[in-house]
Amino acid sequence: MTARRKFLLVAVGVAAALSLVSVVDAKGFRRYLSLRQDVESVQARNRSLSAQNEALRNEIAALRKDPAALERAVREELGFVKPGELVFHLESP
Repeated sequence: MTARRKFLLVAVGVAAALSLVSVVDAKGFRRYLSLRQDVESVQARNRSLSAQNEALRNEIAALRKDPAALERAVREELGFVKPGELVFHLESP
């Protein structure tokens, strides 16, 4: 067996041992996979929150510019009614 072949065999053995240690160690590859899942989860939550923020920005713009949107919001959220109107609250069983 040549020296080069022995060196290659030792290098492969060391690489395999280090890979095994990385997989078994709690701070190794398993930790990396866990952190990667956490990052993906946080990114998904950020996308969701960005969509909610955009919807709220659109609602704010509508409330500032459109009197009908403002009236609708006041009626729905605060329960305001115009004088002379009758309101019927229907509850489902």
